Amino acid sequence: MKAFSTVDYFEVEELLGEEAKLVRASVREFVEREVLPVIESYHEREEFPLHVVPRMAELGLFGANLHGYGCAGLDNVSYGVIMQELERGDSGLRSMASVQGALCMYAIHAFGSEEQKEYWLPRMAQGRAIGCFALTEPDHGSDPGGMKTRARPAEGGYVLSGTKRWITNGSIADVAVVWAKTPDDVVRGFLVERGSPGFTARDIKGKFSLRASITSELVFEETPVPASALLPGAVGLRAPFSCLSQARYGIVWGALGAAMACFHTALEYAKERIQFGRPIASFQLVQSKLVSMLSEITKAQLLAVRLGQLKDRGKVRPEQISLAKRNNVAMALEVARTAREILGANGIVNEYPVIRHMMNLETVHTYEGTYDMHTLVVGRDLTGHDAFR
Repeated sequence: MKAFSTVDYFEVEELLGEEAKLVRASVREFVEREVLPVIESYHEREEFPLHVVPRMAELGLFGANLHGYGCAGLDNVSYGVIMQELERGDSGLRSMASVQGALCMYAIHAFGSEEQKEYWLPRMAQGRAIGCFALTEPDHGSDPGGMKTRARPAEGGYVLSGTKRWITNGSIADVAVVWAKTPDDVVRGFLVERGSPGFTARDIKGKFSLRASITSELVFEETPVPASALLPGAVGLRAPFSCLSQARYGIVWGALGAAMACFHTALEYAKERIQFGRPIASFQLVQSKLVSMLSEITKAQLLAVRLGQLKDRGKVRPEQISLAKRNNVAMALEVARTAREILGANGIVNEYPVIRHMMNLETVHTYEGTYDMHTLVVGRDLTGHDAFR
């Protein structure tokens, strides 16, 4: 198989700034040299390649679009390109960086005290501290407002009680951004450090998707946290929702990377695979599939770039991010499934990356807001009617 080449039929890269082009080149080289040669083995073992974290930090990939405190301060299109290239390697790689930067670091950057920012953000940007974002619970995923985790005021701070589930980076995190309800039923955010009394993390094993990603259950049993752990600017669900918008923006681009990897694999395979005395790329049905894949990728590329431009201008709305996340992930999953068809039996073995991307995208399709939930978000925006109830 030939090395990965850019899928850019409409020369979308011309819309990128020079910074974004340089970022794309450096992250792509990192993924090709240091991730792709090992990712299948980590996927097989259900492990995350922790050894690449220092290199990711060196490249400025953590909190890349945040400003100050040791963060790279890139524009949002450049940040999107980072997510695209990381997920071209594996969804787990992008998930780790996305949770670190768009959820944890963003939460501290947007809602933290100056002391919290100065302490945590440089460490996290340098990869010396890992974060996780604890919102989802065993019984509350799409409806975080129903969370059961509680924060009870106590002398010198609070006491947390509850369980969080499906938490990326959970067992390796030095700090968890934990969302809990206070006695007045208001959602607040807390920075809970590893090793806090009553705080335990257990990895969830047996996953068929996102295997090269650490996914954990966090339990807080009367866990004391000091008053200084409270994120002062985070009051109500609007705070964690704004963090989720940052992460969903990254997914819009990340899904493109997975789709590109699958399309490229299918295209090169079809050119080389001989059946009935000729390459299968010469058959009409295969060409039709390849053209449909390319068409959808191209539309998704244009959508992602435009979304990034709006974000850089401060004009993006959460509903626009919902539409883009919904579209691009569904597109990527369909591209992966079609690529699997083109590869036939070879599509289910790890000699090729397609089945790994396809399984990963099944999770990406439902996390950070399911396809259906984002449909209702956009539907409410269009009609003014809330269909959630």
